[in-house]
Formats: sequence, C-alpha cells, structure tokens
Amino acid sequence: MCQERLVQEAVDTLLDNGIRGQPMRDGHNRVYKSFSDIIEGKEGRFRETLLGKRVDYSGRSVIVVGPLLSLHQCGLPREIAIELFQIFVIRDLIRQHVASNIAIAKSKIREKEPIVWEILREVMQGHPILLNRAPTLHRLGIQAFQPILVEGRAICLHPLVCKGFNADFDGDQMAVHVPLSLEAQAEARLLMFSHMNLLSPTIGDPVCVPTQDMLIGLYILTIGNPRGICANRYNQYNESCRNYKKETVDNNDCYNNDCQYTKEKEPYFSSSYDALGAYRQKRIHLDSPFWLRWRLDQRVVGSREVPIELQYESFGNYNEIYKHYQIVGSIKRETRCIYIRTTVGHLSFYREIEEAIQGFCRAYS
Repeated sequence: MCQERLVQEAVDTLLDNGIRGQPMRDGHNRVYKSFSDIIEGKEGRFRETLLGKRVDYSGRSVIVVGPLLSLHQCGLPREIAIELFQIFVIRDLIRQHVASNIAIAKSKIREKEPIVWEILREVMQGHPILLNRAPTLHRLGIQAFQPILVEGRAICLHPLVCKGFNADFDGDQMAVHVPLSLEAQAEARLLMFSHMNLLSPTIGDPVCVPTQDMLIGLYILTIGNPRGICANRYNQYNESCRNYKKETVDNNDCYNNDCQYTKEKEPYFSSSYDALGAYRQKRIHLDSPFWLRWRLDQRVVGSREVPIELQYESFGNYNEIYKHYQIVGSIKRETRCIYIRTTVGHLSFYREIEEAIQGFCRAYS
C-alpha cells in the first residue's frame, strides 16, 4: 500500500509538480518542471510552438505618435522596411543593372548604399502595408497604410487612427504585414485603407475624432477676441484701460495718453506665405489680427449682411468694412479685391484642413 502511494505521488508530481502542496526540488533547491509546466502558459508547447507560427514578410515594433503624417500614412523604420521589402529591392537592383546577381545585391543592402534607399522608397510608394494590434476584436483592428521611411526603431502612427485600434502611446506594439499578391494589394487599397474607414462599422459614429492634446491645440489656434473688429475700433477706450480704471482710485487717471482709445493699425498681407513669414520673424503674434487678401471667386459676405463702415477715397474708390471682411471697390462699383480679418492660428488651421483634403483626394484617386 505504501509503495502504491509513493508511485501515485511520483506520477502526480510528474504531471503537475506542486499539486500535493510543496513542489519537489532537486539537490540545488530548484523546482522540477512537470508536464503541465511544459505545456501551459504563453511560452508553453502549445502557444509557443504549435499554435504560434512565424509569418513571412512581417515585423513588430512599438508605436509612437506621428502628427506630421497624413491619415493614410504610417512611419516605418528603415531597419524593418529593408527586411520586409528586401526581395523587391533585390529585384530592382538586378533589373537596373546595379547588381549582377542576388549575392551582390544583398551585399549592397548590408553596406546600406544610397541607391538602396532610393529604390526602397520607390518600392514603398506603390506597396501598402497592413498594421495590426492584438487583440483584433473588430474589423478596424487591422488597417492598411502607405509606408513612409522614418528614423529610429518605432512605428509612427497618426493619432486620429488610434481609436480604431484601441491603441495609445504608452508602449503598445503593433505588427506589420506586407500583402504580396495583386488581389491582396487591391483589397488593402479599396477596403482596408485608414481613410476609407472613418466611421464605425457597428453604430456608424465617427472613429477619427480629435481628443486631448489635439483639442487643446485647436483651441489655442482659433482663440481670439469674440467681439472681432469692434473690440478696438468702436470702444471709448481699450480693455487694459477699463481694468486699470477699476483698480485706481482717481477716475481721471484713466484718461492719460496710454489708456485713451487708440485705433491700432492692423497689418495687411497679400498672401498667406507673407503672413506666416511675418509670424516666424516675430512681427506678429499667433492671435494677432491682420487683413489677408482673399480670392474673388469665394463668397465671404452674406446676402443680408450690411457693412459697419464705409470709407471713400478721393478718386472714387471705396472700402466696405464688415465684421470679419473688407471689400475694396472701384468707382465703377466693381470689386477689386477682398480682405478677410483673421489670425495666424486660424490661417494655419485652414491650411492644415486644405492640405488634408488634398491628401485625401490624392490617396482616394
């Protein structure tokens, strides 16, 4: 009976060491590894070897934010890109007679010659990649992007596509896959590109919504005086004088030369490049209002809006000044030019939206 019990304990320990309390140890006080220890867990036989398979043309790295990317782009490190697209680079090196065989082409890739990076960029321009973040719980867990070469060893991702992946930039990792066949590439471009998946497939809500730092940045860009042109043009005295008047005892002190109403001259710019250049030279601030010449083919005045001021010149030319616009007309009642009243922040925001729309149209076409 005692021998049967010892045999049973030995079999139990062989199957699961520690099931009877204290695990058995060897002479060096190390715990014996049982069959269950070999099988179970992430590094066990099933998940590590049998279920987990290596995939060709794939990679994995940490994601970081890439705010300068377009919505359909992702930044791919050089180290990963040259491994994923190596076979395509070798083919083009031989086709362009830069290398005579595969061995010479691989040696040029190992030496990182400049021609290799040029060919790699050409290959990546016409080849989308797939990014996947585990666990893939819904359709937006894997999306297609246009790869862009970046420095470093991390994958750059546009912050607006994070919601679909349920990703954030605190150490999350994403896998990269390269579609090889023409059918797979066409499916990636037509169905899986990030700019084609702007709405949730379940409830239809927008997925690419600005949050956190993006909202703060938009607020700072578009902040301004809500009274517009009336804040300085039609006040008896400016805001700083009113605040000073509340703090002083003698009301007469408010009417000195510094606090009296002054009509500040707002600068005029003929193009957005001139305005941004003045901002870089620190001649104007981010929220400083100025007049920017606008295109005549764009309507800026409502049909029922009336000007708040009319200015006539000696030669018959006139200026119609609205709250946020200014129309310069000739003696023949023809519109010569239009100026809009804006700030550097509003202008930068408008340019970003315009470039995003153009990038979307190029990607869609």
